[in-house]
Amino acid sequence: MKISIIGLEDTRFDRPLQLIANLFFEESLILKQYDEKADISIKFSMQINEFVTVSAELISLSGKKVTAEYEKELLLGVSDKETFKQIKNAVAHVYLTVLQDFTGMIQKWGILTGVRPTKLLHRKVQEGIPKELAHQQLKDDYLITDEKINLMQQIVDRQLSVVPDLYTLQKEVSIYIGIPFCPTKCAYCTFPAYAINGRQGSVDSFLGGLHYEMKKIGQWLKDKGIRITTVYYGGGTPTSITAEEMDMLYEEMYDSFPDVEKIREITVEAGRPDTITSEKLEVLKKWKIDRISINPQSYTQETLKAIGRHHTVTETIDKFHLAREMGMNNINMDLIIGLPGEGLPEFTHSLAETEKLMPESLTVHTLSFKRASEMTQNREKYKVAERAEVEKMMELAQVWTEDHGYVPYYLYRQKNILGNLENVGYSFPNQESIYNIMIMEEQQTIIGLGCGAASKFVDPVTGKITHFANPKDPKTYNDSFEAYTEDKIKILNELFSEKGSPA
Repeated sequence: MKISIIGLEDTRFDRPLQLIANLFFEESLILKQYDEKADISIKFSMQINEFVTVSAELISLSGKKVTAEYEKELLLGVSDKETFKQIKNAVAHVYLTVLQDFTGMIQKWGILTGVRPTKLLHRKVQEGIPKELAHQQLKDDYLITDEKINLMQQIVDRQLSVVPDLYTLQKEVSIYIGIPFCPTKCAYCTFPAYAINGRQGSVDSFLGGLHYEMKKIGQWLKDKGIRITTVYYGGGTPTSITAEEMDMLYEEMYDSFPDVEKIREITVEAGRPDTITSEKLEVLKKWKIDRISINPQSYTQETLKAIGRHHTVTETIDKFHLAREMGMNNINMDLIIGLPGEGLPEFTHSLAETEKLMPESLTVHTLSFKRASEMTQNREKYKVAERAEVEKMMELAQVWTEDHGYVPYYLYRQKNILGNLENVGYSFPNQESIYNIMIMEEQQTIIGLGCGAASKFVDPVTGKITHFANPKDPKTYNDSFEAYTEDKIKILNELFSEKGSPA
């Protein structure tokens, strides 16, 4: 779909114009000038004083015409960046409206293309805006539908029930520990995940660097008197390493981190069932870790083969029962909607198999074509469901979870996600992952340790977020972990200085 845009020369509009076009069309090309061969041309006009007024006229090659206008009072006394954000949202508003009217396709998330929509509602709660008014503002400003606003409200209510001090946790931190190894790499994956076979030298060197980071960061936290809210072992697959290596890693955590027994939650992703053994489960039990993920993704064997997961459906079920028998009482499982070759029958089957296990939490992902994944680079090989069927699968997940006593407690979205939908974490009440809430709502600093681990430093006073990432490949990490650790400690010293730390 070739789209000619007239009247918006500022390059800062380019990305939102492209992202919104992608919601409607599989392949779209934005041209910032008139082109008589364009499938559609959209002419914008804008007036800015104390209000921003934007109008748009869409004309298709076949002669169909659609128009829209939007006016919004500008907030005064804000930065130039914030002023432009208001103008950009007004442009997006009319752009989305004409494309919806032209295609007949309603975008339930409106103009939002970001990862964390629930942050918008949290902000309104913190500002003391009444619920009905907050909902109306979300509808008016972003064109979000009632269905998605109600989902956001459910999640915000649940999060504040689980973490009542969510808005005052800036004086604590959470820790993410990245283990960059997996048995094989899945076709949809862009996480740092290297096939572990034949890499023992890399694993040994990596673990040496990780232990160093844990010691140094742990000592800094002890010196500053800063508590840890949650610890999350992700990756890759943290259970790819040996039981002995896991044992030494958790011992390091207890030795290095302050007040480990007071940490609210420690999670270890054991996502790949083919990495789970009774010896590894014994290690988890020894260190009082009972929240794990065992991720089937699908209960159709052909699908697992197509996406590069070398475990069987039976293995997933067997390892779940083994974990249960060995005392794991908070197990999460992931399912993915829209995997290659899967439609409503296959997803219905996955939910039926889930019903036999009833994990404490279930995260329902919608497939996203991530830019660097094998699936995206060879997209013609992977046939996925149409938008309407993907929406039906998501609706089925919502009904199924509600019928089985699960409640939604966190949500995030991704670029190029099928059907412009979302990923939702459901759980039984009081079995939610606090870490998932912390990473999504960005209310506190999360320190990333290990290969590919991203740190997110949240200023305790201003809320400004600084991102910092460790290298993704083990060799670069092994060569530079000391320098990266020092860099993180410098940032932490600035954030949690006497002057900057909260009372």
